[in-house]
Amino acid sequence: MLLATVVGSGIMAEALAGGNLAVALLGNTLPTGAILVVLIGMLGPVSGAHFNPAVTLVFALRRDLPAGEAALYVLTQVAGAIAGVWLAHLMFDLPIVQFAQRVRFGPGQWVAEATATFGLVLTILATLKARPAAVPMAVGLYIVAAYWFTASTSFANPAVTVARALSDTFAGIRPADMPAFILAQLSGALLALWFAAWLLRTIAPEDRS
Repeated sequence: MLLATVVGSGIMAEALAGGNLAVALLGNTLPTGAILVVLIGMLGPVSGAHFNPAVTLVFALRRDLPAGEAALYVLTQVAGAIAGVWLAHLMFDLPIVQFAQRVRFGPGQWVAEATATFGLVLTILATLKARPAAVPMAVGLYIVAAYWFTASTSFANPAVTVARALSDTFAGIRPADMPAFILAQLSGALLALWFAAWLLRTIAPEDRS
């Protein structure tokens, strides 16, 4: 559902924006943030709302998730993301199997992805410690903001990156650009794990001050 929303809203936004890229990006941004709030709130009690291999890696390194379970999560995340892209293509009468041609390459893009993922992981870890019930809204709002303040429009998720490489639409990323994006995302996630451990070391859970 996450990738059906990301890709589907991108297709719809581009079709309705009349060539205005800012309007198209806004039309892609708001549904993505909204569906994250819904999905995290709905599936948090079921699976911890793990949609993101970078986040799953962080929780595995924190020993909050067994390694074997984390590996299964990642496989499921990638498979589900690809299925979501194919569903979007099917809904909009596009060829189901595609390869993206949109170039997303260069140091600015890589720094943006590291920054986006750093911020996402820090948002999750800090909000979980201070106010767990606020995580769905915090993540949704962070992604809405990161769509606009990062040069890459904040993929911040290796499974999303793999799936968007299979969509030659507004949301796509050229397959050749995918590995550097994923490396940047994992680097940002690991940096956030370290930073959160330092930053939050003296904060008690549910501290609302």
